[in-house]
Amino acid sequence: MRTALCSTTRAFRQRICTAAASAVLFAAMLSAAPASATTKGLNQIITPDIQPAGLLSVSFQCQHPAIGNGEQMQLELGVTKNFEVALFRGFSPGQFLEAAEYGIVQKPSFLLSTGVIRPFAGDRLQPFIEVGFPRGKDTFTLGAIRADERNEALLGWAHQASPMLLLETDYQGGSDNFTTVGFTYSITPSLSLNPAVYVSNSTPRHALGYAVLTWSAPVWK
Repeated sequence: MRTALCSTTRAFRQRICTAAASAVLFAAMLSAAPASATTKGLNQIITPDIQPAGLLSVSFQCQHPAIGNGEQMQLELGVTKNFEVALFRGFSPGQFLEAAEYGIVQKPSFLLSTGVIRPFAGDRLQPFIEVGFPRGKDTFTLGAIRADERNEALLGWAHQASPMLLLETDYQGGSDNFTTVGFTYSITPSLSLNPAVYVSNSTPRHALGYAVLTWSAPVWK
């Protein structure tokens, strides 16, 4: 892990450039006018809001290998108004990760959710619990996750700067995790781009690149 952190490879930089160029090209083909949309989510941690029932999100993620699987696809589906599932397919190397989340409370001013993650490596399940506090244009998130026999804190803050732009920062405890700063931009109502910088919790600090392109569409109502 430490060795990987110390070297940002040329291949990774090329993947970031390719992903960014593809996002711009895809957006140009999809929309010639500004879109009115809202965005949600954080860079690193799971959020306590639940994907709307019937809404499917498909994402392509490219990141420094020290963060996790360098290239992966994600499917996220709202099954009911209080339950969602997600499947991650890593390509470099080939891996699978599964997650499920249940919204115990989903009110405009208070969110409480719990869930579980099945890691790529087949380690023990990682249960988590989170609360969220939406306050106008800001949403604050805090919680905890049990990972690798440790309890790790989850903290996050998101600010809706405009209907299309969400500013984000979050933190997960543990020497193998990160503090992040990034944003999500809604290119169209169904397409968004989320670049971020991950700063390692361990010392010496390392700043690492991350980007994800997400397309969402209802599969039922």
